[in-house]
Amino acid sequence: MYLQIGTEKFIKDSDILGIFDLDNTTVSIKTREYLNNSEKNGETFTVSYDLPKSFIVTLENGKKNVYISPYSTTTLFKRTDVKGF
Repeated sequence: MYLQIGTEKFIKDSDILGIFDLDNTTVSIKTREYLNNSEKNGETFTVSYDLPKSFIVTLENGKKNVYISPYSTTTLFKRTDVKGF
């Protein structure tokens, strides 16, 4: 199955390692460092110009990617097969 994470962006749900709320997780310095390092390494992709609400970490063909999404974690989880997460 595929998960829509932005207006025109879909990812395989089997590639998802985690879905995280930006407001709650960026309180931690470790999360901010992780996101900064991912951006510096060219692993971060913004899928919309709307206000970001979550980020999704994937492993696609052995490459880690971080997608910044305008959808809330609640919306994203509703679109997935919850048994798989």
